[in-house]
Amino acid sequence: MPRYLWQVTYSPDGAKGLLSEGGTARRDAITQMVESVGGTVESCYFALGGRDLFVIGDVPDDVAAAALGIRTAASGAARSESVVLLTPEQVDDAVRREAEYRAPGS
Repeated sequence: MPRYLWQVTYSPDGAKGLLSEGGTARRDAITQMVESVGGTVESCYFALGGRDLFVIGDVPDDVAAAALGIRTAASGAARSESVVLLTPEQVDDAVRREAEYRAPGS
């Protein structure tokens, strides 16, 4: 199952919701959403800086990941950026796979 890192930024309304619900309630809601598409949440961390929340989890496929992103954006409370994560073994497979490439200017 593909693993993703979701980088979440709250809108002002989303931040107000976080203030009223708290962090554990938000984590539980995120876990429920990911599980609703057949996935699991490995970790959920709130952060200081350019992003407000980082979530790592697995979902069955890119369509499931897109469903989560669309629902999040449609809420208006947050924006989520999905990053596909690869294991070291998957990178080993990638470097062994042949692919034609021509560098710019070559």
